[in-house]
Amino acid sequence: MATLSRILPLVVTCAAGAAHAEPVRLELNALHPRDGACQMVFVAQNDSETDLQRLVLEAVLFDAGGQVAALTLLDLQDLPAARMRVRSFEIAGLACDNLSRLLVNGVSACEPDSAVCAEPLALESRVPVEVLQ
Repeated sequence: MATLSRILPLVVTCAAGAAHAEPVRLELNALHPRDGACQMVFVAQNDSETDLQRLVLEAVLFDAGGQVAALTLLDLQDLPAARMRVRSFEIAGLACDNLSRLLVNGVSACEPDSAVCAEPLALESRVPVEVLQ
């Protein structure tokens, strides 16, 4: 029978490994219908120790039927380390109430070229649109 002193270090090691957080968080915070467009508001948080001078994500937007409605680039601009930024994008020809999913297809640009940009994003949504990577 294993003793507690032998098990405890293993549990602590496993818990520490599981605690790895994604360095960049992206939340779809709001959708606002505009004349012939949908305004998408994002909250981005850079939890890394690296200032990002520019981060551009390739995004695919799907309609309620699951078809691709738009393919666009989300230029999040600068994301300083340990700071939050709010960014807004208007997608022409897209009705907000017909949007079902947003897929972050990949990183189109990252400056400086950093390991931070190779890590998965932590994605969230405060609206009834699924956000995935």
